[in-house]
Amino acid sequence: MTPTPIDLFASFLHLRPDGRVHAERPVFAPGRDGWQLMTFRAETDADVHAGHWEVHPEADEVVSCLTGGIRLCLRPERPGEAEEEIAVAAGTAVIVPRGRGHRIALDGPSDIMSVTLPHGSRLEKRTDPEQRAGVPAGA
Repeated sequence: MTPTPIDLFASFLHLRPDGRVHAERPVFAPGRDGWQLMTFRAETDADVHAGHWEVHPEADEVVSCLTGGIRLCLRPERPGEAEEEIAVAAGTAVIVPRGRGHRIALDGPSDIMSVTLPHGSRLEKRTDPEQRAGVPAGA
């Protein structure tokens, strides 16, 4: 195989358990074995599924901001607690612990990279009070 450049915004990288790496069309596949590296441009909340918590029960996830700025919001671990919010500037990353619900909030258009084991991953709809908690009064 001859090495060739890969457009990371047009392909996800599947890091297979056998040690091979394969570029694939950008589809997050929760049933897939091996790790997945994803790079994408986010311009609106819809690009980062802001109305849902993302959960990866079988592995940690690295979330990195390449350009722009994002906030990583961690789901409260106990009822009544507030979300934990971590500012992630361009060129930095956060490791989200396995099983911890999280979502991304944009400070503006951003390029984001993440690496996780997609097997068993899921999205859980946020409840209305959770969604309103981050909205300023009168909005």
